[in-house]
Amino acid sequence: MKYTHIVFDVDGTLIDSEKAVLKSLQKTIKEEGVNKSLDDLKFALGIPGKDALSILGIEDLEGVEEKWNENLLKYSDEMILFEGIKQVIQALKCKKLNLGIITSKTRKEYETDFLKFGLNSYFQFVICADDTTKHKPDKEPMEKYIEITKASKEETIYVGDSIYDMQCSKGAGVDFALALWGANETEKIKPTYKLKAPKSILDIIMKSDIKNMK
Repeated sequence: MKYTHIVFDVDGTLIDSEKAVLKSLQKTIKEEGVNKSLDDLKFALGIPGKDALSILGIEDLEGVEEKWNENLLKYSDEMILFEGIKQVIQALKCKKLNLGIITSKTRKEYETDFLKFGLNSYFQFVICADDTTKHKPDKEPMEKYIEITKASKEETIYVGDSIYDMQCSKGAGVDFALALWGANETEKIKPTYKLKAPKSILDIIMKSDIKNMK
């Protein structure tokens, strides 16, 4: 089957934001009287901010999430594109493929954290946390993408770095590619493909093209 829709997660897949996200979260909850190590907070990577704060026992989710976003800006210089991502995105676009994003960020967070890298124009469809009732690991974000784009599930692949991404993707019947360059816990993740580097995405597309020609 030929892939015509390549969908990406943002944090840990397109941008290296782990340190910035965790340091800003640690600072924010410390101001609320909650002390956690950075390792203790890794569960927050890949899920909506309010969900993470709720797990941490924060009651004022709106207010504390706003403080978290403010603190995140203080670490914005530590957010960078993973090496090779820009070239891969450009190459995929040259192949006339449909590119999309499914992220647990709110629309505001997405615009603040991602637009500065100048890649937004390459993505035709972006699903943020505001766009669905349920979020990763639920399948709803991927189903929303399929609904909006009219894409075939068989021709869609989701590239992400966490078990939440895999569960969202496979729950909707879509193939999943694990971005090893941003992944932390990989033992429980059973992807369709394992990608050692961003350029590995191009190898998958080429193979699917060849199979489609046979």
